[in-house]
Amino acid sequence: MAKILICDDEPGLRLVLKRYATFEGHDVTEAEDGLDAIALCQKLEFDIIIMDVMMPKLDGFAAVKEIRKHADTPVIMLSARSEEYDKILGFEVGVDDYVIKPFSSKEIMLRIQSILRRVSQVTPQKGQLIFEKAGLKIDMMAYKVFIEGVSIRMAPKEYELLFCLVRHKNIVVTREKILAEVWGMSYFGDDRTLDTHMKLVRKALGPYAKFISTLRGVGYRFDE
Repeated sequence: MAKILICDDEPGLRLVLKRYATFEGHDVTEAEDGLDAIALCQKLEFDIIIMDVMMPKLDGFAAVKEIRKHADTPVIMLSARSEEYDKILGFEVGVDDYVIKPFSSKEIMLRIQSILRRVSQVTPQKGQLIFEKAGLKIDMMAYKVFIEGVSIRMAPKEYELLFCLVRHKNIVVTREKILAEVWGMSYFGDDRTLDTHMKLVRKALGPYAKFISTLRGVGYRFDE
């Protein structure tokens, strides 16, 4: 059973998602706007958050950005807007998945299951907990990345994407393998999501983005 926060200003949509989630055995808490969600996250711990974008008082982007200051809870963003700019903005503030309305409740449940299964399986192997080269240090156990001794902040999915490449350093990791390891075997979204996250990882690494090579149409490689 997972503790799920559903934040949406539409009572009907919250009710439908809550019924499905409760049927699956999850414990559901509701929030009607971004401010309400932030307040709940400051008092309670959740395993996953479902967050709408367009809401009164405070939109979903701003709410996730604030929540990310003190929690790395996985977030599924719901939006009626399908523009690439909106998706990139969502990933930049730290969401794990971006779902376009309209959608089926069953699809949301599958995405929840995929994220929860992935999170429970993320355990770095012995001897692969820390990577250091030049001014870059990657601590996979602490979920921290340091550049020239300064800790940088990344979204949970960006950490996992980087860790995946580092675990397979000097080996080409196919797009399919990355999606399976980072997003879960049941991932069925747009694979451009991978490219968007990779751009964000490279941006965060700054001069050390040079360690990541792209093999067009195949995948990526982290060169030691």
